[in-house]
Amino acid sequence: MHTALLLIDVQQSFRHRPYWQEAAAQPFLTATNALLQGAMARGIPVVRVFHTDGPDSADNPFALASGHIRPLDGLAPFDAALTVHKHRHSALVGTGLPVWLHQQGIRRLIVAGIRTEQCCETTTRHASDEGWEVDFVGEATLTFDMTTPAGAPLGAAAIRERTETVLAGRFATLCSVTQVLERAA
Repeated sequence: MHTALLLIDVQQSFRHRPYWQEAAAQPFLTATNALLQGAMARGIPVVRVFHTDGPDSADNPFALASGHIRPLDGLAPFDAALTVHKHRHSALVGTGLPVWLHQQGIRRLIVAGIRTEQCCETTTRHASDEGWEVDFVGEATLTFDMTTPAGAPLGAAAIRERTETVLAGRFATLCSVTQVLERAA
C-alpha cells in the first residue's frame, strides 16, 4: 500500500471554541466516517494528527491538560497506524511524520480534517512541495465562518471553495469520499 490517510485535528478541542457550529459538524462527521470506514476496508493506514499549542493549562482547549486533545465526539473509533501531536499548521513540521511516511513507502496522501483553510490546506501544500501526491477531500474537511479584515462576513462554504480553488491542479487532486476511495483501490 502506497497511500495513507492523514486525519488532521479532528479533536474535541474545537467544540470549546466560540466559532464552533454543531450543525456544520454533522455532514463533516458523516463524510469523515465514510472515508475512515472505506480506508480501513482497503487497508489504508490512517494517521491521527492532533494539534496542541498555547499554555499547558486546563482552560486552553488545545493543551493536553484540558483533556480535549482526543477524538471529536461522533468520529468513528479506529486504530491509528500512527498518532502525532503537532504544534504548527503543517502536520509535516516537527512531528516525525515525514520519516514514518518514507519508511512506510507512502507516495500518496489523502488529506481530511479541521480546519479546511489552515492545517488541511497547509499540510496539503507542504506535502505537495515535498513530493507526495495529495488527494484533498473537501467534504471531509471542516471550517467555520470568519470575518474578513475589512469587516465583511466570509462563510465557511466560501472558504472551502477558495481553498479547493487554490489547491486544485497545483497542489492536490480534489476528490469526493467516493472518488478518493476509488483512486486508492
